[in-house]
This record gives sequence, structure tokens and C-alpha cells, in this order.
Amino acid sequence: MKRVLFVLCLLGLGSAGTSVYGQSTGLSAEDREAMGVVEDTLGLLAYAMINDSIEENRFGAVRAFIPKLVQALKKPGSFDYPFSQLQTVSIQYPADSTFRIFTWQLYVNKDEYRYYGAIQMNSDQLQLFPLRDRSFEITGDLEQEVLSADQWFGSVYYNLHTVSTPTGDYYLLFGFDGHEFFRKRKLVDVLRFVDGKPVFGAPVFVRQSTDGLAATTKNRLVLEYSATASVRLNYDPALNLLIFDHLMMVGGNYDEGPVNIPDGTYEAYELADGKWKYVEKVFHTWLDEPPRPEPVLQGRQGKDIFGNGGGR
Repeated sequence: MKRVLFVLCLLGLGSAGTSVYGQSTGLSAEDREAMGVVEDTLGLLAYAMINDSIEENRFGAVRAFIPKLVQALKKPGSFDYPFSQLQTVSIQYPADSTFRIFTWQLYVNKDEYRYYGAIQMNSDQLQLFPLRDRSFEITGDLEQEVLSADQWFGSVYYNLHTVSTPTGDYYLLFGFDGHEFFRKRKLVDVLRFVDGKPVFGAPVFVRQSTDGLAATTKNRLVLEYSATASVRLNYDPALNLLIFDHLMMVGGNYDEGPVNIPDGTYEAYELADGKWKYVEKVFHTWLDEPPRPEPVLQGRQGKDIFGNGGGR
């Protein structure tokens, strides 16, 4: 029944995949006011998808949300409307704003999530590509699959980074996947447009072999880790590196079996000639003692900000 509902939910987006509607630069005052009314409803539905305590209500909110969103995007100039009230829906733009990507999560139960999304192109005529989450059907290596919009590895994207190459741009999508109760995932997917259609996954992550063998490549990066851990996976513009926690496997504390947790070191990928080359360790400085949240005077006399003396 859940999968039937999931398919039904996508019909609203699917019917809009090749629809054509006039898009002009900017919204008229009348259309902006109408969009605001629609956004109020979308905001309530988006909140219910995550927070309603009854599963049927959460599915019902998704079924109502999708056609309502499509209706709003049919408005001329809708690309310029930010939908800032949709707090549980991620909307990411590339640097050149050639498109935007909507992603959101449906909480099914403690061990099951569903993801939904759509890519809206910034064009005179509405181009909307629905993203159909099929991560639960993927049986191969998640890091090697090349997927279409109809076979999307669903997640909520929290960052988007544009990579420019002589042969064209591609986009790194940083996402979170709730996965299951004890284990979560973060990933970096690669979005390209081939013949005008979105394709996910490309061999841009390169790791040189240490034993003289050929380098290995990945089409995306996937980190699976304990739900009790906090894991970093993002692009750092100051360092120009894609940085992530190095994970080690430990025994779980709640009979969940082995899980991965950060060990305090970081790995990275560095951009070179349009590819991301693996860096085994980013930081090489160690402290004899862990950093303290506030200075320690070790019994010496000191003054507070008002000039009063005192020891610690």
C-alpha cells in the first residue's frame, strides 16, 4: 500500500515533466499575491509531512502537496518566487541560477523514509523534471550507479556546488538520507544534463592506488554512519576541498550491530583538471591536550572584564 501511495504521489509531478507554460521575468503583483496564498497552504502541508503523528496524514499531506506545488510553478515567472516559508523543503540553486532543485522527506516510520524532488529549469517555458526515489530498489554498489531522474537516489540536499570544466559544468549535490533508525547516510551526488535531461552520477572521484595499480573512480560518495554520530561532509570554499570525516567501525551500544563513527581525522577530495583527487589526511596538527571551552589561569591571579581581580 505504501508503494502504491508513493506512485500516486508522483503522478502530479510526472504529468508536469514536459508541460509548457509561458514564463516571464518576474511575477506580477497579482500573481505574487496569489503565490503567497498557495505558499501558505504548501507550508502547512510540508510541516505535516514530517511532523504529523499519524502515518496516513503524512502520506495525505504529500499527495496534496505535489499538485499544489505544480500549480504554483505553472505561474509565469514562478522561478523568481523563493518559497521561503517552506522550512522543511530544501531549494538549492547553482551559481548561475540556470535551474533550482526542490527536495523533501516523508517520514514513513522509524526505519523508512521516502524522498521527493523536482528540478525546475530557468527557462521561458516551464521545464520541470520530477525525481522519483528508487533508492530502495538499488541492489548494486551505490557509489557506482549512474541514475536517471526516474531512478533517483533520494535525499534532501543541503548544499550545491558548481564545477566548471572545459567540456561543461556539472554539479555536486550534498544530501542527507535518514535511511533507518540506527544508521544515517550523507552523500555527494553528481548532477549533469545530458541531451537536456538530468543524469545522476559521474566518475569524477578518483583515488590513486598505493600499490601501483590503476586508480579507482566513484560516481558518487556515500557515508553511512551511526545515528548517534555527527558527520561532516561538505565543500569548504576556504580550502577548496571536499572534506569529510574519516569513519571507523565500532560495536553498537544498542544491539544494532557494527556502526561507523568519526575517529577525529578528516579525509578530502581536491579538484584537479575537472576531477576530484583523493587526499588521505587534511590536517596534520595534533594537540597534547584537547581544546578547552574557556581559558584556564591555573591558579594565577587575573582580572575580569571590569578590572576586578580574582583567581581561578
